[in-house]
Amino acid sequence: MIERRPILDLISHLVLILGVLIVAFPIYVAFVASTQTATESALAPISLVPGSQFIANYSEVISKGASGNISMPPVGRMMWVSLVSALIIAIGKITISMLSAFAMVYFRFPGRGFFFWMIFVTLMLPVEVRITPTYQVVSDLGMLNSYAGLTIPLIASATATFLFRQFFLTVPDELAEAARIDGAGPLRFFKDVLWPLSRTNVLALFVIMFIYGWNQYLWPLLIATETGMYPVGIGIKTLITGGDAAVEWNMVMATLILAMLPPGLVVVLMQRWFVKGLVDSEK
Repeated sequence: MIERRPILDLISHLVLILGVLIVAFPIYVAFVASTQTATESALAPISLVPGSQFIANYSEVISKGASGNISMPPVGRMMWVSLVSALIIAIGKITISMLSAFAMVYFRFPGRGFFFWMIFVTLMLPVEVRITPTYQVVSDLGMLNSYAGLTIPLIASATATFLFRQFFLTVPDELAEAARIDGAGPLRFFKDVLWPLSRTNVLALFVIMFIYGWNQYLWPLLIATETGMYPVGIGIKTLITGGDAAVEWNMVMATLILAMLPPGLVVVLMQRWFVKGLVDSEK
């Protein structure tokens, strides 16, 4: 039995509240700046009282997407590119990883261990390491400024393959034998047995992979040479490259707030499954 101590509970809650305030304060400052005029948002120190330009600023960045002398596509367009890319990357990583882990665990073929370790070794070769040859291949295939170029080089995941393999190894062999006796083929066994058991793991990995895809910067910076294919991360960087005199910080902050909404909603809406997928041991 754990003894409850009010003083320790109070201290714990104070520490948690302080941590939340430290994390949330910069977000609040960005939100306040996004509701002010360009002149007010450039003042130092900035006012902590929300301004009166909330609707005007957000409407402008969503529909026009311009800041100072820099012409940008609408933020809505950039967020759409980021959303499509993040969904393709997340779903592609999970699909390929599940199928490859399924093959490694449930099929017997020569070199199975070798191929698994070759997949695992790719953890030491992220896109940043092999970016030049990867870019050359994508360019030769004519996939610049396309969703295929933004996503295909990123949809393989050795980490997810390893996690699914370790999970499949914990599934009792009796389930596979029972499915085989009932006449279920490999894909039927995968669909009716492994998929339901892996659902929480899939949802947990989806959150991680979606945020990974949404926050991509270096690879899209090379692939997207047209502003119409800019994800929101590159758009934000481009907005502030003209020097302080050309930057409307209220518009930049409005873009930042909008860019945080999709990954934030994914985390909030799926946090229960995310935590369960990481800690649940039920099979």
